[in-house]
Amino acid sequence: MSKQFSIYKPLLFFLFFAQLYSQNLELKVIGGNEIESKVIDSIGYENYFKDFNSLNKEIDSLAKRFLTIGYINSKLIELKRQNDSLFQAKFNLKNRFKSITIYHNGLVDKDILKLSGLKSEDNSFTVSISKLEQTLEFINSEIANRGNPFSTLQLKDIVQENDTNLSASLELSKPIERSIDKIIIKGYEKFPKAFVQRYMKIKIGQRFNLARIKEKTSELSDLRFASQIKDPEVLFTKDSTILYMYIEKTKSNTFDGFLGFGTNEDTNKIEFDGYLNLSLTNNLNYGETLQLLYKSDENDQQTFDGNITMPYLFSSPLGVEVNLNIFRKDSTFVTARQSAKLNYQINSNHQIGIGLSGVNSSNLLETEVPTINDFNSSYYFTNYVYTKRQNYDFLFPVNFLFDVTAGFGNRTFDDINEDQTKFALNTFKIFNLNDQNSFYIRGSGQLIDSDSFLENELPRFGGINSIRGFEENSLIGNLFGVINTEYRYRLNRDIYVHSVIDAAYFENKISDQKGKLFGFGFGFGLLSKAGLFRFNYTSGKTENQRFKLSDSKVHLSLTAIF
Repeated sequence: MSKQFSIYKPLLFFLFFAQLYSQNLELKVIGGNEIESKVIDSIGYENYFKDFNSLNKEIDSLAKRFLTIGYINSKLIELKRQNDSLFQAKFNLKNRFKSITIYHNGLVDKDILKLSGLKSEDNSFTVSISKLEQTLEFINSEIANRGNPFSTLQLKDIVQENDTNLSASLELSKPIERSIDKIIIKGYEKFPKAFVQRYMKIKIGQRFNLARIKEKTSELSDLRFASQIKDPEVLFTKDSTILYMYIEKTKSNTFDGFLGFGTNEDTNKIEFDGYLNLSLTNNLNYGETLQLLYKSDENDQQTFDGNITMPYLFSSPLGVEVNLNIFRKDSTFVTARQSAKLNYQINSNHQIGIGLSGVNSSNLLETEVPTINDFNSSYYFTNYVYTKRQNYDFLFPVNFLFDVTAGFGNRTFDDINEDQTKFALNTFKIFNLNDQNSFYIRGSGQLIDSDSFLENELPRFGGINSIRGFEENSLIGNLFGVINTEYRYRLNRDIYVHSVIDAAYFENKISDQKGKLFGFGFGFGLLSKAGLFRFNYTSGKTENQRFKLSDSKVHLSLTAIF
């Protein structure tokens, strides 16, 4: 029997010590008196641990917590083992300080202190002890962002002012202000340099501020022709700061066309109309845009429109935009409009411009018509555009647009010179209700203020880009306003269906007409590899007219991106 016990004796001792080692250790923390013990219990701490190292780490962590809430002079008196599994730690908390006044002697800019929400005097600020570490980290981060990325802060000469307040001096490591010495673009090396300097406002020699740089490069998503691959990176050497930006070129050319057809009320025959719209963007790597539009409709009307935009001309903050528009109404008249505009891009959303416009129109009729005449006109105008994009959405990349133009000038015909004022507005907004449902509303209109009017100078409206359900450019007026609405429902990421409810008001002082127009219908959109295909079926009516299915219009369009 004793022989068997001797055999198993080492195994029994091993099991005993293994069980003793694996059991949980318990920690109890007390203060120097009953009040301090209650404070410690209210702060809270972990009680059970698998080993002594974990228990000791909790004591260290608790000591740091005492410091952060104001017990600056707290001290661990003893750590005593009460039995095999219970340890007791005793702290002397002493007095609790609630705030500290820090004298910085101008090392910290006032705007940094304002951002941190601190009460500050000329050369000092006061902060609660509980927020001291967080506040110093914020100040150090702001100082780093403003050109001194290797700065460190330190408190010295800490003095007790009274029972609840301390004071200290702030010391900043020798400031070595950094500025951007070189900018290197990776991915899209031919990205137009003017956009770095003017659009993102990042320049060589500028004080280094990483937070601001990241904010500015994120605005690349508002450009049609480029996007950011990843956040910028910085290489610091002893005497230089090199900024790396990661950009890729994106497809931004578009080809847009539509075919419309409907029944002629007089002949009861199907008539076709349509347009071709080509937009070429940044093909020369200058950020330039060339737009060409040709439109022909069933009313024997042809429109040609060419537009060239050159941003940041010669790396200056100004851009140039020129436009030529030619409109021909069968054999009645032809009107040519030219304009030139200087643009200033305030930021990625706002743009303002001023320009000069000229109009020349010729009467093609052999017989005289009182309302159609040869004329010339010139205008000065100003323009403001606000654009907000939603780049996560391929179907509807622009969420909000506000484009307003106002101008004044004069028109001359038959040796009669008249002053005129013009106003034009185009704006829309998408209200995203959730991932599948959204509401689109658009407002557009034009106004000409003059003593008299000619038919060949009045703006024209109607059709797929105006009030739907009416023939293209079939309506004219010296004043008109159109509201387009759509309730959109996404079937998936690439397909949506929508309603069409349009309304318009117009005035034509030549024919002494005014009235309200309405358009109702439905449509859908399909995004495929070929582009965005859109279908609209709409029927238009005047205020006192009934709906007729025979007057309905079907519009088909395809927008391809390449």
